[in-house]
Amino acid sequence: MPIELPDLPFARDALEPHMSRETLDYHYGKHHAGYVKKLNKALEKEGLSGSLEELIRTQTGGVFNNAAQVWNHTFFWHCLSPDGGGEPEGKLLDAINSAFGSLADFKNAFTAAAKSNFGSGWTWLVKNANGELEVVSTDDADTPVRDPSVTPLLTVDVWEHAYYLDHRNDRGAYLEAFWELVNWPFVAGNLK
Repeated sequence: MPIELPDLPFARDALEPHMSRETLDYHYGKHHAGYVKKLNKALEKEGLSGSLEELIRTQTGGVFNNAAQVWNHTFFWHCLSPDGGGEPEGKLLDAINSAFGSLADFKNAFTAAAKSNFGSGWTWLVKNANGELEVVSTDDADTPVRDPSVTPLLTVDVWEHAYYLDHRNDRGAYLEAFWELVNWPFVAGNLK
């Protein structure tokens, strides 16, 4: 079975004014869709199949890069919501406060990591192998999914295609807008 481009969990204009329809037309409609297309071509050429997670954990080169980008982008879209922003609640907020001191300190740490993630990549909130929350950054298509002992909770895409149409080269402005869209219920569900 070929890998399919999953539907967005919202309409392409639903994240405005924080993320434009034009950005989603390119980011989802061109980049994410392109990774799916390239992955399916590579799988056919190599005679491979499997879930995205299996491919990420067992493959290298183009198969890994495209499988990881499909998974990362799908996860990223679910980290966003037109009803997002605000603050997390319950066990997620408790875990953030325990790990970072406060929600504000977590946002500062996450934003600083995303701003300083050199070049293209991703910044993540993960639950590590010890069950603790931490912020990690990955380069290019790399993903915490490679390590089955790590649970991704939240991510932000810091490849330029994620923000260039709306914010040009101002990654900081993009990250400010990101916090207005964070889907905290999805993040809390990943913590479980």
